[in-house]
Amino acid sequence: MAEAKESTSIPLSQADPEDEAKSPPSSPNSSTRKACYAVLQSWVSKKFMTGIVVLFPVAVTFFITWWFIQFVDGFFSPMYARLGIDIFGLGFVTSLLFIVLVGIFASSWMGATVFWLGEWFIKKMPFMRHIYSASKQISAAISPDQNTTAFKEVAIIRHPRHGEYAFGFITSSLILQRDDGDEELCSVYVPTNHLYIGDIFLVNSEEVIRPNLSIREGIEIIVSVGMTMPQMISPIERIQRQNERIPLSRIISL
Repeated sequence: MAEAKESTSIPLSQADPEDEAKSPPSSPNSSTRKACYAVLQSWVSKKFMTGIVVLFPVAVTFFITWWFIQFVDGFFSPMYARLGIDIFGLGFVTSLLFIVLVGIFASSWMGATVFWLGEWFIKKMPFMRHIYSASKQISAAISPDQNTTAFKEVAIIRHPRHGEYAFGFITSSLILQRDDGDEELCSVYVPTNHLYIGDIFLVNSEEVIRPNLSIREGIEIIVSVGMTMPQMISPIERIQRQNERIPLSRIISL
C-alpha cells in the first residue's frame, strides 16, 4: 500500500511538458493591443480633463447666475402668483427695476434724508449696527460714488518680510506724532479671505507702492485669488516721470 501511494504522488517539477506546450505563448499582437489600449486610455483621460477644465467655469457661472435669478425672482413672484400671472423672469425684471428706482430715489434730497434716518435708527440697535457698518463699508468700496469710507487706492506693501509684497487697499491716512518728528502713515487693508476678512497695517506713506490699477481692478484681483493679475505693474510715480520726460525729449530732438 505504501508503494502504491508513492507511485501516485508526482512532484511538480516532474510535470508533463505537454501541458506546458498546451498554454499559448504571448503573441506580439496581444502586446501591441495592450500598448494601443494604454495610449487610447491616456488620450481619453487627457481630453476628459480638458473638457472638465473648459466646462467647469462655464457651469459655475451659469449655476450662480441661475441661482441669482431665482433668488431675485422670488421677491416679487409671489405677488404675481396671487394675481394669477405666471411668467418666469417677470419677478427678476421687476426686482431690477425696483433697484434702479431705489438708486434714483436715494440720489435725491428726500431719499438721502429718508436713508439717513434709517441709518440712524439701525445704528441705535446693539447687534445690527455692527453688521450694517461692515456691509456698508464693503458696498462703499465698489460704489461709483466714492466717499470717505471707500477704498482710496490700490497699494502694494512689503509684507510679511523683506523681499515679499502684499496686495491691499489704502483706506485712510493719519499723522503719527513722534519725538523726532511727525510721520505720515497710511492705513492699508490687506484682505485675507476675499474682501470680508483681512488685516490692517499702518505703513509709512513713502514705503507704500501705488500701482497703476483702479479700485475695481484691485477687487477683481482679490476675488479671483490673483488669477487676473496683469503681467506688468508700474507705480504711478514712474508713469508720471515718464510722461514728464516726453516733452523734454521732443524738445531735444527738435
